[in-house]
Amino acid sequence: MIEEQASRTAVLVCQGRAVGDGRVGVGRFSDPVAAQLLQGEERQAVERARSGSAPRQWRERMHYEMLNATSAVLVTRTVVIDEAVRSAGNPQLVVLGAGLDARAWRMSELSGAVVFEVDHPASQQDKRQRVDSLEPVCKSLTYVPVDFGRDELGPALAAAGHDQASPTTWIWEGVLPYLTHAEAEATLLAVAERSAEGSRLIATYPMPNRLAALGRRGMQVYSRLTGAKDPLENERHVSAWSPEQMRSLLAAHGLTVTSNVDLFATSRDLSIPARQSRFYGLGYAVVADKLGG
Repeated sequence: MIEEQASRTAVLVCQGRAVGDGRVGVGRFSDPVAAQLLQGEERQAVERARSGSAPRQWRERMHYEMLNATSAVLVTRTVVIDEAVRSAGNPQLVVLGAGLDARAWRMSELSGAVVFEVDHPASQQDKRQRVDSLEPVCKSLTYVPVDFGRDELGPALAAAGHDQASPTTWIWEGVLPYLTHAEAEATLLAVAERSAEGSRLIATYPMPNRLAALGRRGMQVYSRLTGAKDPLENERHVSAWSPEQMRSLLAAHGLTVTSNVDLFATSRDLSIPARQSRFYGLGYAVVADKLGG
């Protein structure tokens, strides 16, 4: 992400959750806060997508379809992550690349947890303006500004009050595609060093796909046709992993994979109308725990 520019992807992710609230994955997914974090046209686009009535005008129709497709992906992975957070029940939660994540405002299970949101300073400034007077439901919330390509995560968390001796749940949602393997390794090193026994990492990641560049090109074409901003213009996907590579990567940092979830299969189990194509997939959500010796 370009320095001093807030993430457009974060807005799209928030819109996807807002579109799905009360409509998709009912009983397993809920995010009534997402819409409150959106502004102006961002929220109006969500309202059109939620209407269930596809616009006749083709540009609006394309945006309508894109937001509903995004919602299916976001709801699926949110269900998997939220349930892994609940089952861990750790006293600390760190959200890496938090964007417009609303868990600190919507998950009552975090009432006794200390939450740390880590993100690029520009995105964090935008987030803080959007949450405005909303009150978190967690025990406490601390913002930790970090540029993952330049700053050291460990010292930043330590300075923010993260307790290295207490079990932590880490959420790494939708971030890995934007990191080089070296940057991912650096982040994992800090996570491992600050993970007490009982800690858990939940991460989403894409599979290698030789046709992914065509899907990326499709997003560029869509943006030109609709006159919308390309959410990935300054946030390029630079890496992907196979489940075997991810398992080895986490094992090298003392984390044992306890679940590796195919998100497309999960969407079908949840009766969520997610789409799978040759150009892109929903990817995987991996849960890895710091087990005792």
